[in-house]
Amino acid sequence: MKLPFLKHKDPMPQNKEALKEAIVNTLRNIYDPEIPVNIYDLGLIYNIDIDDEYNVKILMTMTAPDCPEAEYMFQEVRSMVKVIEGVKNVEVELTFNPPWDYVNLSDEVKLELGLM
Repeated sequence: MKLPFLKHKDPMPQNKEALKEAIVNTLRNIYDPEIPVNIYDLGLIYNIDIDDEYNVKILMTMTAPDCPEAEYMFQEVRSMVKVIEGVKNVEVELTFNPPWDYVNLSDEVKLELGLM
């Protein structure tokens, strides 16, 4: 299944860097339901690791440990990344160490939210 908002120059990323860029573009289309900001620029994604077989491991957090949408967002990340052409498997790990903080926001988001 291809998603219409994914813009790739090639049908399948030719290397890990291109695949990581496609993953980041996908994550920028998933929004936190409580804060109108995508989860990547919100700083919820701590790490994206791609092995030599194009298995992807994403380390992410939530804005709060008791986030009522945590399970939904966790599953959405997994399902959206899994359909990117070239991705073999996706593992998403949730962590609260270190806990999310406003310093994780991108500068663009800080400006947009009036925090700069």
